[in-house]
This record gives sequence, structure tokens and C-alpha cells, in this order.
Amino acid sequence: MPDDEQTQLAPMTAPYVPPQPLTLRINGTDHHVQVEPRVSLLDALRETLHLTGTKKGCDRGQCGACTVLVDGQRINSCLTLAVMHDGREITTVEGLGQGDEPHPVQQAFMDHDSFQCGYCTPGQVCSTVALLREIAEGQASAVTRGERPQGLSDEEIRERMSGNLCRCGAYQNIVAAIRSAAAAQG
Repeated sequence: MPDDEQTQLAPMTAPYVPPQPLTLRINGTDHHVQVEPRVSLLDALRETLHLTGTKKGCDRGQCGACTVLVDGQRINSCLTLAVMHDGREITTVEGLGQGDEPHPVQQAFMDHDSFQCGYCTPGQVCSTVALLREIAEGQASAVTRGERPQGLSDEEIRERMSGNLCRCGAYQNIVAAIRSAAAAQG
């Protein structure tokens, strides 16, 4: 091979970027950490802070197992960088209940046996908390076609939860749990 072709085929290495200091406010507690700028929020939660309730499913934003709340909005933590959330309020599944008292959504999931293997459950629960807030605020969805939602139909629940997959297929019980949590919330 000529030297020109060998040079073009040589693997490229990314320049070293030192870890960056940041404060992640998670479940009401500030955590001062240093992470490389390319570390996802999911990996910072699991690997740096050892908050393993948030699950790594697909690592591509397709399954929703990594769903957390940032400033009350649900996001896929695998698709965002930790450094983007410096000082923002992050809520993981660990931060929803109070001690031994589960969050009403967590209780509804238990009451309706809304999980089988349980891997998707933390993301499902966080998404449900956000869904209930969205409904309370009157946010429209594809089902409501820009109108304020008038109640919470099964179709509306399925649309709003479409970013969270359950490989076990426990959707019927998940929908029942969300309906129950919505009724309890008023």
C-alpha cells in the first residue's frame, strides 16, 4: 500500500478532554462530581453516583427504561450529556417515594401488578408521573389533536406512554395502574 492510503486508514483518536466539575441536583440533593463532557446522564447516574434504579435498556433512546425527570419534564437519560444538566433538578425513581412510603404512582403499579420482569418499571413510573402532570396542566397530545384533554382515555394513556416499551407485554396492567393513579390524583 502506498503511504497515502495507510495514512488515510489510520484510526483517529479523540483529543483528551479532562473531566469537568458539575453539580447534579438529584432527588433534592446536590452531588458535586467530575465527569468527562461526553458522559451521558444515564452513565453519570449509574456509574458515578450509583443510582441504579434508572436502567440502561437500549442506550439509543428507543425503549424508555432510562426515563428520568429533569425540571419536571421526562427525558431519556441515555440521550443527554450529564454536563448539560449542571444545577438542574433531576428526579430518578429513587426520589419519588418518601422513605418506606411509595409514591402514589409506584403504589398503583404494585396494586395493578404492572410489571413482570420489572426492568422497564422505573422508566414507566417516571413517565407516568410526568404524564399526570401534563394532563393536570392541560397539555395536548396527538390523541387530543391540540385540544385540552378532557379526561384520560386508554388511547390517551397509550399515546403519552408510547416512548416506554415493556418487553414482557404488561401494557394492560400498566394502563390500569395509570388510570388508577390519575383517578387518585383527581
